[in-house]
Amino acid sequence: MAEVDIKTTTRDHIIAAADELIYQQGFSKTSFAHIAEKISISRGNFYYHFKNKDQILDAVIHFRMAKTHTTLQQWEALNSTPHERITCYINVLITHQKDILRFGCAMSNLSNELSRLDHLAKGNSAMLFVLYRTWLRRQFALLGGKQMADKHALHLIVQWQGIATLANALNDPNLLTQETAKLHQWLQSL
Repeated sequence: MAEVDIKTTTRDHIIAAADELIYQQGFSKTSFAHIAEKISISRGNFYYHFKNKDQILDAVIHFRMAKTHTTLQQWEALNSTPHERITCYINVLITHQKDILRFGCAMSNLSNELSRLDHLAKGNSAMLFVLYRTWLRRQFALLGGKQMADKHALHLIVQWQGIATLANALNDPNLLTQETAKLHQWLQSL
């Protein structure tokens, strides 16, 4: 688990633990007991913050959206060109290689599971893809291809997800590295 901020509340700890467990073992297999045990709180304290599993799911989705917004803002602040910013998105495949190989993509895992369950939150979980698509579309437009910006954004997300899925399924770090290099070549060619 990541370093704990002193200002972080018990509720925040619960959400972060739930996010990690849902990523690693899925929403269906994550119980209140698992989350409470992970952060060493009583179930009563847990129930004080969340009355049911759907409330924790909603909080996890909002947590992921907030983290993604923060990441995208950091990429923009730290990189002066759209090419560099798009490169940051591509490089997540490498920087999170260990987790991707072991657990897959957190976004697609949750979205797929909620779709299979026909859960009411499936649309909310898909909003992470919309957030990335919107951000990437803006970056590609800034790169000079306004007419193709949305097509490029969607293409990149599809390729990225395919690479993550196959690398996870085959547990193949070489596939991850080779295909990420191809994404960099594609971006360079635009």
